[in-house]
Amino acid sequence: MHHDDTPIGRVLTRREALVIFGASGLALLAGSPLGPGRRAGAHSVVPSCVARPEQTEGPYFVDERLNRSDIRSDPSDGVRKPGVPLALALAVSRISGRDCIPLTGAQVDLWHCDADGIYSDVTDLHFRTVGHKFLRGYQLTDATGTARFTTIYPGWYPGRTVHIHFKIRTPAPSYSKAYTFTSQLYFDDPLTDRVHALAPYGARGSRTMRNDGDRIFRDGGPELILAPTASRDGYAASFALGLQMDS
Repeated sequence: MHHDDTPIGRVLTRREALVIFGASGLALLAGSPLGPGRRAGAHSVVPSCVARPEQTEGPYFVDERLNRSDIRSDPSDGVRKPGVPLALALAVSRISGRDCIPLTGAQVDLWHCDADGIYSDVTDLHFRTVGHKFLRGYQLTDATGTARFTTIYPGWYPGRTVHIHFKIRTPAPSYSKAYTFTSQLYFDDPLTDRVHALAPYGARGSRTMRNDGDRIFRDGGPELILAPTASRDGYAASFALGLQMDS
């Protein structure tokens, strides 16, 4: 039976957001077109990154140390997992007062299930994929704090809504101590319905869990929803994260 662990994060309250961002920054909780550290006005500095809730790692994280941007293929045989392509960019910043400082050189791991709801390199009651490493990999954030991946739109499995796992890690020499942030990304249900009606997803039938029924999603998931746009051959999405590393 598929399962994930108990949620560990929480969403910022309005009061907490006011403390961190100031009143003028509340609108940024819904997203912002400004890049990290850019000014929103001549006399005010508004953080363009957003503090996000941490969520459970789940049982399927494997520290593969697989440095690659395109995570669709299995290194053991080169076979690419089928599915609707998804280009994903994670923009990672460190919140310092009202500023967002791009976090360079951080390791961002990404992993999720394939179109059939199967994870690689694990043993589950319904599958054993040890030795395979499809849909796993990491990138180091560049000078803008961005890590970019090419993957596929995830499938579904019983007990969870559709999601992507990610983990951000910084080495101890970069700050006073090593820092780790783990969470998950989600999709709007109507978009997932459209994608999952296509091959190869449609062969599995309708999924059994939607966002509002997922206990992990209910604990901060609305702040972690991607907003993909249609690209030439699939979808593209970006997501900004502001990390409070000095607290």
